[in-house]
Parts: sequence; C-alpha cells; structure tokens
Amino acid sequence: MNNLPGKTVERLSAYRRVLLNCLTKGRDHIFSHDLAKLLYITAVQVRRDVMLIGNTGMHKNGYNVKELVTRIGEVLDSKEGQKVAVVGFGYLGKAITGYFAGKRSKLNVLASFDINPKKIGAKVKGVRCFHFSHLKTIIRNKKITIAILTVPPDVAPEVTNRLVEAGIKGILNFTTVPLNVPSGVYLEEYDMITSVEKVAFFVKKNNKAE
Repeated sequence: MNNLPGKTVERLSAYRRVLLNCLTKGRDHIFSHDLAKLLYITAVQVRRDVMLIGNTGMHKNGYNVKELVTRIGEVLDSKEGQKVAVVGFGYLGKAITGYFAGKRSKLNVLASFDINPKKIGAKVKGVRCFHFSHLKTIIRNKKITIAILTVPPDVAPEVTNRLVEAGIKGILNFTTVPLNVPSGVYLEEYDMITSVEKVAFFVKKNNKAE
C-alpha cells in the first residue's frame, strides 16, 4: 500500500467523501458504475483502484459502502491519527483551519502560527494561533507532523526550513514559491494562481473555437 500512485490516493480520498455522503442518505451498497458516475470517471478505474487496496470485487448488490469506507480509511489513515499545523493565519489560513476542523477523526489541525501580534491567541473552531517563535516547541510537544503553508512567498523557504528542523514530515504548500525539502519530507505544492490561469487559458481557447 505504501507504493500506491499519488493519483490513486487522490481518488481514494474522493471515493471516501462520496461514500460517506451515501451513508448519510441511507445508501448501504453502490455499484462501481454508480460511484464512477458521481466522480465523472470510468467504472474500470474505480474497480482497478478498489482492487489495489485489497477488495476482491463487488457482491451482487455492489460494494458494501461501510466496508469500503473502512478499507479506504485503513489505507489512507494512520492508526494513531496525524496532527496538522497551519502556518500563516491570514484569510486563507483561517479558512483552511475552519474547513478542516472536524472533517476527519484521524487528521486534526491542532495549532496555527503567525507573527502578527493582533492574531496571537485568536481561535478558529477551537484551534489557537501561536507566535511563530514558539513553532518548534509546540510542534514537538503536540507531535505535529504535517504543516499547511499559507505565508507570504518571500518567507516561505525560511519557514519551510524551520518546519523541517522542528520535525515536520509533510508540507502542503499554498504559496506561489516552489520549495525544496530534504528526502523523508513529502511536499505537495498547490499554486492557486497557476490553477486559475490554467482555467482561464482553456476558457479563452474554447471561446476562440466558438
């Protein structure tokens, strides 16, 4: 399971969100083609992904939703859970903190950090903002291993180095600066501007084709 492709991991997360929604609606079984339709992918892709995590196939009524949710959780989640910090408590940092709160029992935001005195002590969904100078102590004391980075681009490399020194093992980078991390630290980069520009390019292309 440690060798699952990144795209497969992304789809498994999407499957779980859809399946949890099915449970809230009282649906206890689902066929691969129904799951595929909800995510705009192929049923073949769904079956391939599910087989990769050790599910041998569907019953006559389709996949058992609870069982599949449980199996995906066994693959994606750690047994003891993982703890997250948000670094940068501006509009984006606050939004991310609020969004993640309570979403997953095995993935919890425990702290946020900033250097603005006006933000220190503020809370979003019970998550407190600490001064950046306390970063190493709090990360180690709370055993935080994942950081979400929403700081200004010019300080992102320095902040990343401090996070690595503190023991962070995974970083989700929301800044516009590509980062360099040592082996053993997983980095996921998400550049919102690039994503919007990509959408804009294809909108322009489609408009010209009309």
